Amino acid sequence: MNRFEAANELAFRVGISGHGGHLRVEPLYTAESDVAVNSLPDFVSPPAFAKETKESIKEHIEEKYLLPRLEPEQFSAENAENQWDFDWFARVKVPLQPSLPRSVVVPTWELPFRRQKLDTERNGRWEPKSVEVDLSEQMYGDQDSGFFPRMVGPPKDFLRGSANNRPFRPGGLEDSQSSERILPDGVCDGRWVRELLNGGPAQNVPPSFKQSLDLGDLMPHPQAWNVYEDQSLHGNASDEKSSKLSIQFDDLFKTVLEEDTVFELEGDGSESPKAEAEPEPEASKGRETIKGTETDITVLDEILSSAKTAILSDEAITGNNGKQLRKEGWATKGDSQDIADRFHELVPDMAMEFPFELDIFQKEAICCLEKGESVFVAAHTSAGKTVVAEYAFALATKHCTRAVYTAPIKTISNQKYRDFCGKFDVGLLTGDVSIRPEASCLIMTTEILRSMLYRGADIIRDIEWVVFDEVHYVNDVERGVVWEEVIIMLPRHINFVLLSATVPNTFEFADWIGRTKQKEIRVTGTTKRPVPLEHCLFYSGELYKVCENEVFISKGIKDAKDAHKKKNSSAVSVGPKQYTGSSAHQDGNKSQKHEAHSRGKQNKHSGVKDLGKSSYGGNGQNNGAFRRSAASNWLLLINKLSKKSLLPVVVFCFSKNYCDRCADALTGTDLTSSSEKSEIRVFCDKAFSRLKGSDRNLPQVLRVQSLLHRGIGVHHAGLLPIVKEVVEMLFCRGVIKVLFSTETFAMGVNAPARTVVFDALRKFDGKEFRSLLPGEYTQMAGRAGRRGLDKTGTVIVMCRDEVPDENDLRRIIVGSATRLESQFRLTYIMILHLLRVEELKVEDMLKRSFAEFHAQKKLPEKQQLLMLKRSLPVKNIECIKGEPAIEDYFEMYMEANECNSKMSEAVMQSPNAQQHLVTGRVVVMKSETGIDNLLGVVLKGLPNRQYVVLVIKSEIPPPEKNMVLIGKKSSDPSQGFFIAPKSKRAVEDDYYSTTSSRKGTGVIKIELPYHGAAAGVGYEVRAFDNKEFLCICVSKIKIDQVRLLEDGNKTAFSQTVQQLLDLKSDGNKFPPALDPVKDLKLKDAELVETYYKWTSLLQKMSMNKCHGCVKLDEHMKLAREIRKHKKDLKDLEFQMSDEALLQMPAFQGRIDVLKKIGCIDDDLVVQIKGRVACEMNSGEELICTVCLFENQFEELEPEEAVAIMSAFVFQQKNTSAPSLTPKLAKAKQRVYDTAIRLGELQAHYNLQIDPEEYAQENLKFGLVEVVYEWAKGTPFAEICELTDVPEGLIVRTIVRLDETCREFKNAAAIMGNSALHKKMDSASNAIKRDIVFAASLYVTGV
Repeated sequence: MNRFEAANELAFRVGISGHGGHLRVEPLYTAESDVAVNSLPDFVSPPAFAKETKESIKEHIEEKYLLPRLEPEQFSAENAENQWDFDWFARVKVPLQPSLPRSVVVPTWELPFRRQKLDTERNGRWEPKSVEVDLSEQMYGDQDSGFFPRMVGPPKDFLRGSANNRPFRPGGLEDSQSSERILPDGVCDGRWVRELLNGGPAQNVPPSFKQSLDLGDLMPHPQAWNVYEDQSLHGNASDEKSSKLSIQFDDLFKTVLEEDTVFELEGDGSESPKAEAEPEPEASKGRETIKGTETDITVLDEILSSAKTAILSDEAITGNNGKQLRKEGWATKGDSQDIADRFHELVPDMAMEFPFELDIFQKEAICCLEKGESVFVAAHTSAGKTVVAEYAFALATKHCTRAVYTAPIKTISNQKYRDFCGKFDVGLLTGDVSIRPEASCLIMTTEILRSMLYRGADIIRDIEWVVFDEVHYVNDVERGVVWEEVIIMLPRHINFVLLSATVPNTFEFADWIGRTKQKEIRVTGTTKRPVPLEHCLFYSGELYKVCENEVFISKGIKDAKDAHKKKNSSAVSVGPKQYTGSSAHQDGNKSQKHEAHSRGKQNKHSGVKDLGKSSYGGNGQNNGAFRRSAASNWLLLINKLSKKSLLPVVVFCFSKNYCDRCADALTGTDLTSSSEKSEIRVFCDKAFSRLKGSDRNLPQVLRVQSLLHRGIGVHHAGLLPIVKEVVEMLFCRGVIKVLFSTETFAMGVNAPARTVVFDALRKFDGKEFRSLLPGEYTQMAGRAGRRGLDKTGTVIVMCRDEVPDENDLRRIIVGSATRLESQFRLTYIMILHLLRVEELKVEDMLKRSFAEFHAQKKLPEKQQLLMLKRSLPVKNIECIKGEPAIEDYFEMYMEANECNSKMSEAVMQSPNAQQHLVTGRVVVMKSETGIDNLLGVVLKGLPNRQYVVLVIKSEIPPPEKNMVLIGKKSSDPSQGFFIAPKSKRAVEDDYYSTTSSRKGTGVIKIELPYHGAAAGVGYEVRAFDNKEFLCICVSKIKIDQVRLLEDGNKTAFSQTVQQLLDLKSDGNKFPPALDPVKDLKLKDAELVETYYKWTSLLQKMSMNKCHGCVKLDEHMKLAREIRKHKKDLKDLEFQMSDEALLQMPAFQGRIDVLKKIGCIDDDLVVQIKGRVACEMNSGEELICTVCLFENQFEELEPEEAVAIMSAFVFQQKNTSAPSLTPKLAKAKQRVYDTAIRLGELQAHYNLQIDPEEYAQENLKFGLVEVVYEWAKGTPFAEICELTDVPEGLIVRTIVRLDETCREFKNAAAIMGNSALHKKMDSASNAIKRDIVFAASLYVTGV
């Protein structure tokens, strides 16, 4: 719009404004012109300019150049165009992205020997180069995202991350590149030390400038040690040595390095520049002061080594008043009482005030949080651990950072969101819900946090605290690995708050975390319960107290057993009674295993009017018996508790079906008043009003409302999510008096009761029936006792037919809690995520797992042991026959033993071999020392496959400690010696007899073992087991059995020995052995080959010059020691290598599988198929990936595709068989065949996987028909009739299926498959409706 001129040079413009285009006239207060001179008037009176001063010049410069203002050309009224009357800032949405990185120009320092003199030195002065770097790289934590600078991702990936992002660098991970860096020689010659300490010559050119002012020669600032006695530490004897001197550490290290450099330069005789050769007077004076203090290097070493302890013992910082910390590795524990007494002094300005007095452990934890330390809080249920989490949230809010609260169960996340909403800026992130993700305090499941870490979400930069609730959930077999992964992957700038129930190895677990993250973990907590518990047995209408204040009372269980005996004896005396349903408890236990089949398709969803049929399987007679028995037992207990004011009560049953049956059995019980009924009705109407008409009339909704109106509730995984939340909220309000629940109520809901009842002390864990663990009992029993309302909590164990054994009861109630054990296992997603980044190795993840903690903790000791063994002198073997050949002999001996162990038992115990072991057969025997082999002859066969054999020895053995003379007076070596026989050998009395006869009685009369000497060699006669035979030779000799074994004739022995010696030819060879095929009739090819190899080794050993040597035993002993030494070194090196990791074989197998499938190449580079597999978190990643790349969903409609995908997320094993269309049946079989093929592939690479079990474990098709009908628009009430799966599991599966659809959409984007992307989008929209995706009451309120 053109400019208009008005009177008195008043300028204005005409513009259009508003949505309707209204005409508006706007004045222009300043005359604008393109040329400034043209705007001047024709005549200007000469002004009297004031004299310029420094202040006026400064004011002009500030006004002209320094004050910020809008550029007139860009923001003038002419360029403003249309102006809209709309408040954009009121409706603006804060983008989820961090601030843009700021960059600065900094000089780069180079080592003197690396400087380029021609380019960088001017006039003898070196000027550094300047570079532009990101400001974040100059701050703490610049290496958190890896070895290379990391760019900030797009805003859409800020929260969840992306598969293209690199994960942040885990805290505690060593810099492998810097540790392997090889320094050049010039670094170690000492030339650069003075420049490093004194800063070198003064730099005149500012960063990024090309020229500078000439400031002349600048003198370096003199530096010296400042050493003085700290008067405040006088009188503290405990820390006298560590706190003797207070030293400024900058000066300390500087002077020490300076002295070392001067000493090195003087020793080398090198000349230094004049400016450096002349010591500063102040520095020399400082050194003289140090000499006068009579301190040496040892004192400095002690101070440096105890610096950390001195800092921790500082009263002003730690609040321990000089008391030492109890430290176990990286886990520490301080004086909690002292911190509690001085809490307000240590934390004067709390980030959050509490309306109650904090417990001691809470004060200690808060004090640690204020210091930025990580804490591990172990306490009983309802002890107040959440206070510590709340304070971490408050600190994050105060510091303008973020805090994350992780929970194992989605229910806990929803409940904590409701609890924290009124106190903090809270957001919620779960698989299907994302509420206020920009909040400073985020609540999420642990799996979500793991995904964010692997995908490198930029929000990780802002997190200061991560709260791990229910850390003892790490023991869970299926999901425990998630906790270990998250702890290992968290960057170093994040601190931990770990909340756990009491466990016996708290320090061990905290030490593992501290060692993994290289930061100390403060351990605190309490074993004291806020509300003491008393444990009772309920039998025959009476309560028997068996434990109080953690003290077991034997009298109570004895009284219960006496009552049991009295009742049984009276029943026997009166006679048989009618059946009273005493086996109801056993029936309940049986129902746990066959729960899915106990309800048929037809009677599962009947309405409230037919409660008798709706909840039980079997015939009506058994149902009626159970109803009468259960009603009688529970009414008896409820009346007892009501009289003693012990309501409300939570009854823990270990079966969903059994919970329903027990609640339905109380048909005539009404526990609520009229006002409570009104409150329940109003609450239920409001809660269920969000459901549409047909969903409000679901059988389960009507049935639960009927129970709630009478003060009875049920709570288990089979309930709809909204029904479970209604039950939880009403129980917290106190209007539900009796709640039948499974054990998930103790884990997922913070709702204490007055009393807790255990229906049984045994449960089915999915594999077998077993007794409750002490930790499980403690977790559930902890729900008894409401803090601030009850003085004591009551725990009752139901006893029906029998009273539990005292030892079993004692173990469960007061036994030690379950230890935290590692459930770490490798997954394909974990391997693929870590392979995407070179500096993050899978081996590092394995080393840092809790399973490898103890092995990694002992590595320093093993390193010292390895160095010690390497430093030991090597023993040399001196041979009297020339060049030593004992090593070759020993190798042959060991190899022969290995062959013998493989085939001796099979060969020597075969019937054919036994037939050849007859009198006179020449054999080769194993010597008792196990070093040499002996030639012998069989003299006689004995029972039990034992034989009397004469063997010749190479020499007459000298007396040894383990040998005993034969005879009391004779010491002639020809009389021989004997070695005490093994226990398996025959006893001497079996062969000894005083009778003698020349005809031969067959009785061995010589004393075995029998020793002697003949023909210059020694011989021995003793009994051998058939396993001690090494070889059966082809030769046989004639022997006189009577003269040898009965008379002990020396001539006969001499003749026999001579015959054996004659068989030897060409030196010390043994006679040839029997042919294993022709003679021994062996048919196993491998066994025959081993036999030939073994006999060949025996021949080679007999030809070796060491065979028969007088020093053979001594040299063999030395060779064995040398071999053992080498083996020990090799074993230690192996134990310290990555190959010794427990899961290393599984890792190698999984790598081979990924290569075969095509997820990675031979260089371990992740391919596109591997990137797709990284997106699969809901189902088994290999099956999902292969199905996608084989286009198995291409021919399916969206409803059919999502139905088949339900097999990936459905978890219940035993269900009724679905009725499928031919197209769905074909798709099902195709997916199942893919799983079988992948299972066979993994088994081929030595993974412990059975293909059938693998397919059945990861694919469960029980809800294919249900999901198909739901996606087609069938009402929820109708799809429930198609299966026997509980409604709650159906909803849970469909909700998880929506997350799977999102994962498949992301995978389709990576693959570039637009058709699959659209199909998954349509499938997600088809299932996302009605009661399945009803909003949580915790999130939206009632």
